[in-house]
Amino acid sequence: MKNIIFLTFIFILTLLTGCEQHGIEKKDTDSKSHENIEAEAEAEAEKPKDLKQIILTLGSWRKDDVEQINYILSKFTDKYPHIVIKFDPTSPSDYNEVIEAQLESGTAPDLFYLRSFSHSRKLYEAGYLFKLNSLPGIREQFPASMLKAWSTSEGDIYGVPLMAVSHGIYYNKSFFEKENIPIPQTWEELLAIAERIKKMGIVPFANTTGDAWTINGLILQNVIPSIIGGADGRLAYYNGQRCFNDEQMIASFQAVKDISAYISSNHKLLKYADSLQLFAQGRSPMLFGGSWDIPFFEERNLDFEWSVFVIPPPAGKECFVTFHPDSGIGLNRSSPYIEEAKLFLQWMTTADFASLVVEQLPGYFPMQNDVISTKNKYAALFLSFNDKYKTDMRFVWGKIRDGSPSAYELSLQSCIDIMNGVMTPVQAADNLQRGLSQWYTPATQCSDNQNGSTQ
Repeated sequence: MKNIIFLTFIFILTLLTGCEQHGIEKKDTDSKSHENIEAEAEAEAEKPKDLKQIILTLGSWRKDDVEQINYILSKFTDKYPHIVIKFDPTSPSDYNEVIEAQLESGTAPDLFYLRSFSHSRKLYEAGYLFKLNSLPGIREQFPASMLKAWSTSEGDIYGVPLMAVSHGIYYNKSFFEKENIPIPQTWEELLAIAERIKKMGIVPFANTTGDAWTINGLILQNVIPSIIGGADGRLAYYNGQRCFNDEQMIASFQAVKDISAYISSNHKLLKYADSLQLFAQGRSPMLFGGSWDIPFFEERNLDFEWSVFVIPPPAGKECFVTFHPDSGIGLNRSSPYIEEAKLFLQWMTTADFASLVVEQLPGYFPMQNDVISTKNKYAALFLSFNDKYKTDMRFVWGKIRDGSPSAYELSLQSCIDIMNGVMTPVQAADNLQRGLSQWYTPATQCSDNQNGSTQ
């Protein structure tokens, strides 16, 4: 009997002990499970949310850069996987009219290229562009001189600077070395070289006039800075301190006349593309051109060595290089994706973006304050001009392009007429002064004592 009682006691004790141990184990398991759940919840909270994919459209007039721009845009999507940007370029000659029509009809891209100064400013004043004053990095990363191309006189910013271009004279280096021709240091030396080449039976310059913009954009606008004294001289005209038909403006138009003797006799029938081919084929050893021409010549593997030199100033004048803010990007105020588009514009202010521009688009230069290097030897040469010489933008941009007739329109037609021998440099300068006086107040109040025109 005692044994039975003892065994019963041992059995009950064993059961109680087992239950107690089981209870402890379960308590530990519950505690660990709770801790794991909290850790997993914190980890989940730190994971990026799955964001709805947004597709933005980017309008442009650069149909030649589709592959390169798409590569740049893909790097933005790598950083922001939920935002894809579709590049949708339009023909350059139609771009202004197309973008205006799209904005009026409500079908414009979310983001689109902006030409510098007047046209884009009109779009902002019409209420189509989002104000970017508070965009992070925009004032810190860009010099004021570059921001002016996409800003109002009150300081409102409506575009992020994208690319600038530079200018010079491409030359057949092999030909120059063979004929022992030195790089000209003055305008007079350039003309002497052109005369020497012409006497060899060779057309010195490959430039043509079949496309109206070329002589104005490639010659006149790039000789003016050195003749008038760069930005200081340009502002003197803008402010009414000098008249637009003074001696220095006449001298600028005279430079166009100088070159007219050294281009193809059938220049009126040839387009810009023809002038590039004339140089690429070695038929003319010099070409007034822009940095954007670099890829064209590189892709063709020319059978001669080529390079570029600065457009030399007249003897006794300081040399200036035209470094022009060419394009920016603005934000459609009616875009349904304002915040996403602003992320892209903010990315444009970074050194990463600037490096991509230099790498993918040789001859187009970012405008950030950061010094950006390039491996392309020709692009590096253009940039070296900025270090060696002072720079300025094209003369007929800015304020004097805002009205009608604009300085751009007046100078463009004058250049063609001078090349065709139907207008003199004096008449061209008078035409510029007279046209601007119709609407630009400083032109009516100018008081230049050195006015060389008598007409």
